[in-house]
Amino acid sequence: MSTTTLAVLVPLLPFLGAVAGLLLGRTAPGFVRPLAILPTLAAGVLAVLVAVRQGGGRPIDTATELTPTGSVPIELALYLDGFAVLVAVLVGLVATCVQLYSTAYLREDPRYPSYAALVSLFTSAMLLVVYSGDLMVLLVGWEIMGICSYFLVGHYWETEAARSASLKAFLVTKLGDVPFLIGLFALATDVGSFRITKILDTVAAGGLDHPTLIALLLLAGVAGKSAQFPLHTWLPDAMAGPTPVSALIHAATMVAAGVYFIARLLPVFTASTAALVVMAAMAAVTMIGSGLAALAQDDIKRVLAYSTIGQLGYMTGALAVADRGAAVFHLLSHGAFKALLFLGAGVIIHAAGTNSLAAMSRTSGLAQRIPDAFWTMTIALLALAAFPPFAGFFSKEAVLVAAERAAAGHSQVAPGAAGWLVLVAGVLTALLTAAYATRLWLMAFRGRGAQAPDHGREPVAMTGVLWLLAIPSLAFGVAAWPIADWFDGGRLVPTAVTSVLGTGAAVIGAVLTYGLWQRATARTAPAGTATAAGAAVPASVAAAASAAEAPEVAEVSHEHPIVPAAPAADPGRALLGPLHRHAADGFHLDALYDRLFVRPVRGAASLVRFLDREVVDTYVRGAGTGTRLLGSLVRRAQTGNVQSYLSALLAGAVVLAIATAVLANVNAGS
Repeated sequence: MSTTTLAVLVPLLPFLGAVAGLLLGRTAPGFVRPLAILPTLAAGVLAVLVAVRQGGGRPIDTATELTPTGSVPIELALYLDGFAVLVAVLVGLVATCVQLYSTAYLREDPRYPSYAALVSLFTSAMLLVVYSGDLMVLLVGWEIMGICSYFLVGHYWETEAARSASLKAFLVTKLGDVPFLIGLFALATDVGSFRITKILDTVAAGGLDHPTLIALLLLAGVAGKSAQFPLHTWLPDAMAGPTPVSALIHAATMVAAGVYFIARLLPVFTASTAALVVMAAMAAVTMIGSGLAALAQDDIKRVLAYSTIGQLGYMTGALAVADRGAAVFHLLSHGAFKALLFLGAGVIIHAAGTNSLAAMSRTSGLAQRIPDAFWTMTIALLALAAFPPFAGFFSKEAVLVAAERAAAGHSQVAPGAAGWLVLVAGVLTALLTAAYATRLWLMAFRGRGAQAPDHGREPVAMTGVLWLLAIPSLAFGVAAWPIADWFDGGRLVPTAVTSVLGTGAAVIGAVLTYGLWQRATARTAPAGTATAAGAAVPASVAAAASAAEAPEVAEVSHEHPIVPAAPAADPGRALLGPLHRHAADGFHLDALYDRLFVRPVRGAASLVRFLDREVVDTYVRGAGTGTRLLGSLVRRAQTGNVQSYLSALLAGAVVLAIATAVLANVNAGS
């Protein structure tokens, strides 16, 4: 079987699995889990085989015309280079892990069949984006992911949080998709084709007439899909969905699609220096803002959500300094440890019965109750904080090296301003990342108070997946040397300067957070002791009080310990000081957008509604009323008396005769 045929089967198999799962979900529920796992697993295996055959060598490019358009053709095209085949392997790995994990995590969920089918469809759409060589076909996968995220984030549609989060995710990403679609058509108009290879050839020949406009329009869509400032606000709220969905969205689909899209079309963006500076500024604001916000979150999943936003900022920063190899390397590394973090968080939530870090910090022994999640989460958090020799260290250093090279003026296309923006923001974000990763670990696993309940071992389907993802989280960094040949051949290994800057900042963040946590623990211990002697509340109630409970917590049937309602030992408050309140609320961006956009739109809609009902409808009702009045007058003449009809007919004839005679005399006289 040819490599092209195998590549076609990779997105096709999960799609067929999704269709079969939807059709058989109710009539044959025993087939749901095999249909969820086996097609996705087969697609992952085939993706590995395609990657081995492609081998980082010459790209495989093939196409057939999908439909004649009379102008710019739309082709069903495949473009398989080193970037595409490795990202497809990541998607297959994470999607398979999510499907396996979900069989245990959602084993009692009555809507599991539709959930599993949507996950398969989501996976198929992302694989279509990855392998597609035509932008219109890529757009199909892009939009399918959007609608799948709407349904999956709103899986617990009984809750207001899930309904509003799914709608917000859909609308915010669509807000970016409008200029994105305009940019695609503008690009195709300049080039005369949607084929990626023809676009790249045209850019290389200097054939783009409006590079800055096109790049900025496309960047707006990427900002929405990859949750970059200012269109990032949907991602933290999307945590209302099931935890495995969060792992899929954050690690290998949806948010990764925007970064991958820019990497595919990077020459389009490097054709405009202004677009690169805008991209660098967007990445810098995203990295720093998300790091500060993550330090103030109480919900463990929202901490990880803001972490994803910041790590995507690193990738966008690497693209802003024209190094797509570093960006995709970090995308692959981040995909492994972020999937592990979310799936590990799901185990913690099930064991603790809450999403609240404050509630977890008031219980002890959680690490001993869930040792698999404890050790694998520790590995993933070390990778997130970019401590050597974990995977995150090497991929983050690749970004900093690219930024340092651009800042020093050694890049042929990236402006120095973009390099300095990404470098400074990247080092500061390294400190913040280590700080919130340390805070999460301490509050989740080093709490003090009532003993966490022992519910026995978690299912193997959940713990086995954690250890599988721990392997690349720990060891993928060594790929920095060989993987460069699969990309553009650029340097991906750390340098002494960036290693000192990045690791030093991470150490400072971790040590400072640990010290502040110890001080906060010492201060809250007496209050906790006093409260323990008095009123006490269940962990689930304490979590609800902090407004951090997710819908799936309500499904946990375990009995949870009595937790003293004492202040939590939170080092984030000491680190942020007066900024904590603002960071916890995402710097009030939602309130700002509500005043700037939502309220004016609602006001305009109310005005249109008033004009429609009170003005337009008045004229319509007036026309109808006049017709009814005329009809009632005519109806009065319909008496059913034949003599009346004949009299009226005779009178009418006489009137017509008189009128005719008068007109004839007038005409004769003139």
